[in-house]
Amino acid sequence: MVRAAVLPAVNAPLEITEIELPAPGPGQVRVRLAAAGVCHSDLSLSNGTLKQPAPAVLGHEGAGTVTAIGEGVTGVAAGDRVVLNWAPSCGGCHFCGLAEPWLCANAGAAAATPYARRADGTDLYPGLGTAAFAEETVVPAHAALPLPAGVPLTDAALLGCAVLTGWGAVHHSARVRAGESVAVLGVGGVGLATLQAARIAGAGPIVAVDVSPEKEELARAAGATEFVVAGEDTAKRIRKLTGGVGADVAVECVGRADTIRTAWSATRRGGRTTVVGIGGQDEQVAFSALEIFYFGRTLAGCVYGNSDPARDLPVIAEHVRSGALDLSALVTDRIGLDGIPAAFEAMVAGKGGRALVVF
Repeated sequence: MVRAAVLPAVNAPLEITEIELPAPGPGQVRVRLAAAGVCHSDLSLSNGTLKQPAPAVLGHEGAGTVTAIGEGVTGVAAGDRVVLNWAPSCGGCHFCGLAEPWLCANAGAAAATPYARRADGTDLYPGLGTAAFAEETVVPAHAALPLPAGVPLTDAALLGCAVLTGWGAVHHSARVRAGESVAVLGVGGVGLATLQAARIAGAGPIVAVDVSPEKEELARAAGATEFVVAGEDTAKRIRKLTGGVGADVAVECVGRADTIRTAWSATRRGGRTTVVGIGGQDEQVAFSALEIFYFGRTLAGCVYGNSDPARDLPVIAEHVRSGALDLSALVTDRIGLDGIPAAFEAMVAGKGGRALVVF
């Protein structure tokens, strides 16, 4: 039995309880978690914005140590330190064939398959296929990526979502070049990672935007050269801070119609707007046909940073080892499993960066 945070039903409070975790089957590995980040996507799964069968153990941003492997597993072994990949590519679908593993048609298969049981025998589903809000989990072997040397295991949990997403938004989706101006809307865990990635790319100025003035210190520590408290004139203020023309690149990390629209309006003619935040179906964004023609901007969605974790983790790890990328700077709270509900409330209130569950 292992302790876990169980979501009994959509919109129901989390329950900290013991669950029965089976031995890994063929092609699976069992991982003892060192830490798990509390991501806004977990909140979206709990409230039904994103679909997830329940009851479930949420948590998809994690790192730990392999304790056992199932039949046929060759990529990792017991004792290996790994980062969990919540969107492992199958390698055989249409999108994988296009070398776009972040769009893999089968990446979410594990989330729809029971993986453990409650004490009363009820089947449990793994949130986004990983179920990291537990002391241990069982995942498909290709969802456990070897952690490069020199990266602290606890902080490495952030690589599983926030950092890969922010890094990829800058380097793969927006393709930020040195000297370009960047605006980042939303200074949560992903936003902080995006700011660091923009700084590493040599961008400037880098404008951070958030509803909370208290996040200015966090934003500047991550690489922001300017900070704007969100308001009705946000786009105008970003344009003023970027030579009067707008940012070369705007990255939206909130997932709201109004912030997506603001990011678009803050982008210069011919610039790139990248949407990282995950919004609900009722969040509708409107553009006129004339402005799409006139401004010549590119608006792009960004799934998991358009990243290939197997390719990107070693690159990111090198920046961690050199000190250019500070994983601990994303973390504002280190908590236990029972602190997750409060972390959800803080996200709703727009407070803090990333909360990290440490086991």
